[in-house]
Amino acid sequence: MDARFTDEQDEIRRTLRDLLDKRCGPQELRAAVDTPAGHDRALWTALAGHLGLPGLALPENCGGVGGTVTELALACEETGRALAPTPLLATAVLAAPLLLALGTGAQCAGFLPRIASGDLTAALAVPGPALATALALTGHDRRGQWAGGGRAGGVQARRAEGGWQVYGQVDQVLDGHSAELLLVAAHTGGFARSRVLLFLVREDAPGLTRVRQTALDATRPQGRIQLRDTPAELLGDEAADALAALARLGDTAAACLAAEAVGAAARVLERTVEYVGQREQFGRPVGSFQAVKHRLADAYVQVQAARSAAYYAAWAAAAGAAAWAAAAPAPGAETAGPLALAQALEALRRAAAEGIQLHGGIGFTWEHEAHLYFKRAAGDELLFGPVHRLRAQAADAAHVFEEAGT
Repeated sequence: MDARFTDEQDEIRRTLRDLLDKRCGPQELRAAVDTPAGHDRALWTALAGHLGLPGLALPENCGGVGGTVTELALACEETGRALAPTPLLATAVLAAPLLLALGTGAQCAGFLPRIASGDLTAALAVPGPALATALALTGHDRRGQWAGGGRAGGVQARRAEGGWQVYGQVDQVLDGHSAELLLVAAHTGGFARSRVLLFLVREDAPGLTRVRQTALDATRPQGRIQLRDTPAELLGDEAADALAALARLGDTAAACLAAEAVGAAARVLERTVEYVGQREQFGRPVGSFQAVKHRLADAYVQVQAARSAAYYAAWAAAAGAAAWAAAAPAPGAETAGPLALAQALEALRRAAAEGIQLHGGIGFTWEHEAHLYFKRAAGDELLFGPVHRLRAQAADAAHVFEEAGT
């Protein structure tokens, strides 16, 4: 494994950071999250047009850049650093890989070039508070009971004249209130022979109702969608294994989320170090006190360790299971995603908490941006954690607690 970044990867990071520094300051961030969509459409257009951000990990024949999860994770590290209000996570990290993996030729040709160009945003709708389970980050339900189990509740799909119809409700859909295309996980086949399939629902479909919800982390907008016999298009064909595709997507999502959390943690730590070097108490900078130095040093070590874990998780996700089998993968590669995400979320929570406390009185005010980083840490752990369950899933996957010979 070559841990060095290429010149192209370094250029992606540098260019993206320069653009976000100019276009995504604290005032612009607050203005964007207060809009109905919850993100800055002009910034998204710039990121797509100038940098090709939505198509970083899409192949060139689909209109993308032809990169890997590594490039996408590096981009997420920079957007996390600025808490950039964009649909990058919902569209490029969660929805686009599923379209690429399961979509028919016509579906890929119709949607992926538009996603890569930034003309189309998409969102993954998983019934119930079970996104982390569906992605096999905090458990792996091979029957898809999180989607409703074929009983009342969740989302149900049935054949209708000329296609499919879906019925049900999904809460906590990232960018679900504004996405132009929804990928909805739904049960079909009744209770006895039920299985989970993915369906495409367009924003103007009859019977679709969407509303933005109040979220703990305003920079990560969520919506509730209601489906009432809504026409839908099956993603791929009925032979497709949607549950396996969602589980494979978990590696990509975990790596990108970990990199995003690391970027946010590093930024809030930078701001805290800068502030304690300027704020004086008892005639000397607060940062000169040994106790403060120790706390910041501990947070720095934790952030750097999380960065290393996130980079390894991105490499492991990019390599893929087939490449690992052919090239003798490093031990622990199969658990890299959940472990990296757990470590990154913990580092972000630590760095944000230290930032709030060491900023003193202003750190607790609504006007200061320190609370936005803490809410990002708490919100991501609610959606994709908690940390102890991420680690438990990795331990189970690695058979850590199984007795020898069992």
